[in-house]
Amino acid sequence: MTSYLTLLAPLALLVLAACDGANQGADPGFVARQSQTAPPGAPPDSCWGKLVSPAVIETVTHQVLDQPAKLTADGTVLSPATYRTETLQEIVKQRREDWFETPCPDQMSTEFISSVQRALNARNLFHGPVNGQMDQRTRDAIRRYQAPQGLDSGTLSLATARHLGLIAEENDNTG
Repeated sequence: MTSYLTLLAPLALLVLAACDGANQGADPGFVARQSQTAPPGAPPDSCWGKLVSPAVIETVTHQVLDQPAKLTADGTVLSPATYRTETLQEIVKQRREDWFETPCPDQMSTEFISSVQRALNARNLFHGPVNGQMDQRTRDAIRRYQAPQGLDSGTLSLATARHLGLIAEENDNTG
């Protein structure tokens, strides 16, 4: 008799391969332009990335007194105390979603990504060919640049692009 696992394993591999091919080159932290998952109040024609930090759950074990020891008047132990073990899971850190504005796909041209790679190379963070592709080396370099500023993501934020001098700062002066 053939087990179900033996029959389902090739099907599972096929499904996983199809999913991998569909996301090839996609940025997992990038959320499409003004999709329904954009943060509330996001301006029209803006693009966003989302960094999700999972909850941290800790398993805690306690010894709980079930019955205290029974003692005589002179302190002799008639029966020892009995305890039970209670195991609880406690949330140490809540799940968190952090939204950040990103350059939109139409801005992420080969020339722009090459500029990102050169800017990160000048800061000794990117060590690869300047090829204009948002590959894993580029994402890792972006993460190394952004993490000290509190954004541990390989998705380029708009603030980082501005800080690198790749996108002009918006000027609020009206005079």
